[in-house]
Amino acid sequence: MEQKNIHNRSSDAKKGLVLGVFANEKEGGAPLFTNAADAFDKLVCGKLSELLAVSGPPLKKGKTRTFHGMHQDFSSVVIVGLGKKAAGVNDYENWDEDKENIRTAIAVGCRQVQDLEIPYVEVDPCGDAQAAAEGAVLGLFEYNELKTKKKPLTEIQLHGRDGTDAWQKGLIYAKAQNLARYLMEGPANHITPTRFAAIIEAKLKSVSSNVTVHARDQSWIEKQEMGSFLSVTKGSDEPPVFLEIHYTGSSDANEPPIVFVGKGITFDSGGISIKPSANMDAMRADMGGAATICSAIVAAAELKLPINLIGLTPLCENLPSGKANKPGDVVKAKNGKTIQVDNTDAEGRLVLADALCYAHNFNPKAIVDAATLTGAMDTALGSAATGVFTNSHKLWNLLFEASIVTGDRVWRMPLFDHYTKQVTESQLADLNNIGKYKSGGACTAAAFLKEFVTVPHWAHLDIAGVMGNKDEIPYLRKGMAGRPTRTLLEFATRLSQDKTSL
Repeated sequence: MEQKNIHNRSSDAKKGLVLGVFANEKEGGAPLFTNAADAFDKLVCGKLSELLAVSGPPLKKGKTRTFHGMHQDFSSVVIVGLGKKAAGVNDYENWDEDKENIRTAIAVGCRQVQDLEIPYVEVDPCGDAQAAAEGAVLGLFEYNELKTKKKPLTEIQLHGRDGTDAWQKGLIYAKAQNLARYLMEGPANHITPTRFAAIIEAKLKSVSSNVTVHARDQSWIEKQEMGSFLSVTKGSDEPPVFLEIHYTGSSDANEPPIVFVGKGITFDSGGISIKPSANMDAMRADMGGAATICSAIVAAAELKLPINLIGLTPLCENLPSGKANKPGDVVKAKNGKTIQVDNTDAEGRLVLADALCYAHNFNPKAIVDAATLTGAMDTALGSAATGVFTNSHKLWNLLFEASIVTGDRVWRMPLFDHYTKQVTESQLADLNNIGKYKSGGACTAAAFLKEFVTVPHWAHLDIAGVMGNKDEIPYLRKGMAGRPTRTLLEFATRLSQDKTSL
């Protein structure tokens, strides 16, 4: 019904059409149209084939060609190159190449339509309507919330009726990542801990009645004896929030949940160990872990996944002041362990420590945390993949398999005792919040978090390297990436379908 309304609304307006074409491996061979492109070519009596043949060389992967006035329903038709047909899973790249090619091509095609200021576009499902929807929605997103002059909006809809369910699923997956991008991109004076919690609560309640949201205040945090988290909040006048969200999708309300934990530093100056001023503005996205796990749960609720999920996000700012943590201070975490804070810019692990302790209250099937935790992770992997540290082979396999489907990849990192020794040998306390040596910073951070985990299935996702996008992911514009929201969502989806896998 919704698509029909869009169609009626757009019947008197300009409309674009994005169609796919595969590479023909035979030299000089005719282009291999998708089913939708082939049907359109027949509709225009072969004119599409004819124009493609005379307009230049064969269309390469991710490239476009635009034709105007071919059909009365479409003012412009953009043909996009999909690369090799049925390429399948690339074991060297660790992703499904067909899906990635479709996402990229459709994103580029939709942007072309948007640049022509055409308000509506119909999108070829290209044999994988979910990937096509993801490419369109992710590719068109741009944060311009606070600009007076905005790019014209282009509404998307599926071309034809093939894959309508998969298309709807793709829309939800992509909207989830865009919600995370919106939260991460928003300035810190707009996305405060209080505002972040309010946005997530409103989103959750708009998609499902099976949700409970608690925005816990400072007095509750104090009663929980979360001294590690509280120590980070002291430097800011912005009140902290411990956001706790429950989605009960399983028919058994007592079924052990998956607990997602997200680092929620809405601005990170480094505190007393202050960061260099260059690029400090990007630290508005230091709540990327909170943004991705909350957005994944919003989408899980919208998809009505038959699974119980809990999201925990300690939200605060890390600022220098007369009340802030000082290097050498010792604080006590919820589990009673004392922590020597030798670097106040290693604050993410301090807020996560208490959240991980609290997560054990829910008898979780698994705990998965996400955090823009270390610059060392960015140094190690760059933006190619999220680093995963886990004590569970089963949990790793589920995350890895999910990432192959989404194209938002993960890579396993070590949790050796070698790193644990570097954070447990502390002069003044049980633990130090930084390792003894500069090297292996992502690994010592993960080893620190492991000291607050007792469950057999736990994974820590260090997402510092995938926080932003310059030009590496062609279907994302420059800016905050919202990764790996779709991988977390696909992981939850697969776990809801096979509850014996953990």
